[in-house]
Amino acid sequence: MNILSLFDGMSCGQIALDQLGIKTNKYYASELDKYAIAVTQHNYPDTIQLGDVTKWKEWNIDWGSIDLIQGGSPCQGFSFAGKQLAFDDPRSALFFVFVDILNHAKKHNPNVKFLLENVRMKKEYLDIISEHLGVQPVMINSALVSAQNRVRFYWTNIADIQQPEDRGILLKDILDSNPSEDFILNEQNMKTLNREFGSKGKEQTGKDKSCTLTASMGTGGGNIPYINRCIQVGEADLKGHDQIKRVYSPEGKSPTVTTCEGGHREPKVIVDRDKSYCIDANYSKGTNWELYKKKSRRQLVGSELEWRKLTPKECERLQTVPDDYTLVPYGKGMMSNSQRYKMLGNGWTVEVIKHIYKNL
Repeated sequence: MNILSLFDGMSCGQIALDQLGIKTNKYYASELDKYAIAVTQHNYPDTIQLGDVTKWKEWNIDWGSIDLIQGGSPCQGFSFAGKQLAFDDPRSALFFVFVDILNHAKKHNPNVKFLLENVRMKKEYLDIISEHLGVQPVMINSALVSAQNRVRFYWTNIADIQQPEDRGILLKDILDSNPSEDFILNEQNMKTLNREFGSKGKEQTGKDKSCTLTASMGTGGGNIPYINRCIQVGEADLKGHDQIKRVYSPEGKSPTVTTCEGGHREPKVIVDRDKSYCIDANYSKGTNWELYKKKSRRQLVGSELEWRKLTPKECERLQTVPDDYTLVPYGKGMMSNSQRYKMLGNGWTVEVIKHIYKNL
């Protein structure tokens, strides 16, 4: 197959095709972020980088040879977490560039397949996108195939896309057994949970924009099976918006991986002082976590239980990206953690894309 990947990022679509064993003859990628390009070229050096998507008319491509066009056009204007400027946001308006390219390719190959991914948004925006693409989207929560709640819409002309089966993966299943000291609590960065959750504590609800929780989220009459919740067990002693303070139990899901970009936005998981839980995927019973579940939250929170940030490797696992895929040489050293978090937040959940592409 010949692939044209728009807004390619770190090439999650290429990972999916590779893992499915779908042979790629030429993989064209349009991306501007130099860090994401470095990751792509390290892992897939044969990728043909095309540059700015708005200059697509200058690309030297045999358009009739393109079998699949894929992309996740920028979503900042659509997201409920943003200002919702929609198509008035120049980044989200790039959707129309995707449409122009797709229509141009169809003139040369009417059978070209396509996939567009984007975030949850108002129905009026969904309808505009669907009208231009000529198909209705499928909504899939990554929680079905990963430890992360991540609801996304997928527009495609690949036939017969059903909901994936729930694999029952929880946050505890992807935790690193030996995370870097930078992420382990120590005297310099130790923070306990600073609120009593005896009467106030509760599991996250569907109102949380970061952690999407609903029991039936069907489109077109179908329902998505029940999805395990993110379980918030406290708030970290941090300055800033409440959302960055949330600390989660490994017995539930992780909230959506975002681009982070500073401000302690990385997902946070509870640990206990002896490090016997939440930093080892093969944790044993009888730890402080067992005590925590048996006693009242008011007794233990702030005394025995603490938190840490998820590592970039753990965020790779949340996105079902291979371990250390984003840990590549850059400059005189290795890719920075901040850039790794950013590109993972912008990326796709690979197992969802594989689920869609298995029908190619």
